Amino acid sequence: MNTNPNTIPGKSETGPNADDEVEQHSIGRSVLLHLLPGALITLFFIIFGPLAERWGAPAIMAIFISVLLILIPFALGYMLYEGKKRTGRFSLSGVVVYRRRIPLWHYFVLVPFGFAWMMFVFFIVARPIDSFLIERLFSWVPAWSFGAVQSLDLYAPPVLLSVAVFALLFNGIAGPVVEELYFRGYLLPRISRLGNWAPILSSVLFSVYHFFTPWQNPARLMVLIPFTYIVRWNKNIYWGMIVHASLNTIAMILLFGSIIL
Repeated sequence: MNTNPNTIPGKSETGPNADDEVEQHSIGRSVLLHLLPGALITLFFIIFGPLAERWGAPAIMAIFISVLLILIPFALGYMLYEGKKRTGRFSLSGVVVYRRRIPLWHYFVLVPFGFAWMMFVFFIVARPIDSFLIERLFSWVPAWSFGAVQSLDLYAPPVLLSVAVFALLFNGIAGPVVEELYFRGYLLPRISRLGNWAPILSSVLFSVYHFFTPWQNPARLMVLIPFTYIVRWNKNIYWGMIVHASLNTIAMILLFGSIIL
């Protein structure tokens, strides 16, 4: 008998692989849990971005460090805390829900499709949109913030190599893995009562979570909405984790490799 008013009736409470009977978050709680880590990362960037430049490193280094110091401890810590409440031990069991096994051929279809779609949007469609929005709506953003990427060629190769290692480890691999676990594996199932609106709300909140690059919201939503619908459909975060980490890793290699080599 279902005695928890915050869960979805009529579904099994056991097993992490289906759209289980999981606690449903209120809209306010979901908004807070989506946006709080992004607000903390942005605050860290605002404080330490200019300091990084004074210390001889590009401002973007502050973003990579924030993944290590803020995103990973916050997201993993909160999920492990929830696991402790659920099972009595620090675990992601029953916390990260969308881990259903899917046929191997799904990966061979979804990973190339997702990767190609992300590459097309971010490297072709987004550029004129980003430039337009920066010029018309976000010209007030401090120049050092835009220059976090554009001025990388001003730094010595040894400095850029150190930054690139951080970028690959934390923005290329660790960050995307934790984001998929937290945003799509933990938070998305807990607004599943919204039905087809859940992926849209999730996508909007995850996009806004990147407070430090608001001009990229249109492109991010073009990517995120179909991406999140597919995650909800197949109840599997792992193919998306592969796509997300691969895209970020290649972006970091292209960004730093062309300057260092």
